[in-house]
Amino acid sequence: MADASQQLYNYLTVGGIVFTLGLIGFVVRRNLIVMFLCAEMMLQGVSLSLIGWGRYHDDWGGQMLVIFIIAVAACEAGIALALVVMLFQKSEKLDITFWQSMREEGRNAFVDRQVPVERDSERAWPHLTPAGIQPAVDEEAQLHRSRV
Repeated sequence: MADASQQLYNYLTVGGIVFTLGLIGFVVRRNLIVMFLCAEMMLQGVSLSLIGWGRYHDDWGGQMLVIFIIAVAACEAGIALALVVMLFQKSEKLDITFWQSMREEGRNAFVDRQVPVERDSERAWPHLTPAGIQPAVDEEAQLHRSRV
């Protein structure tokens, strides 16, 4: 019995990790396709947990429910892909914040904090020396002694 409970803990741990990764990805990302894939990842984490519980209790109910979840997820994938393609053709953007006009009437718009635009003139990209060539070093500008 200890081996079966250890196997159940392994199933539940992996299922919980997969679900958590999917949840974090769903909350953090704003791309529609990535959000859809993260939702599918959460479904797979729950499915893995159901399989573990079904195996632990010697019951086929968990496995049968997982087969039903996979069938529904396949149908959902087809509908969601068609919806994403239609939305992309309409606006040529996959960012969910662009779809503010599709909210219910009377609901306030979601205001995302603006990311400041970087100007190329402000950023000084470093110039790397080619491999094997010793760069020129200004001895006066060094703040440390390389040799003691």
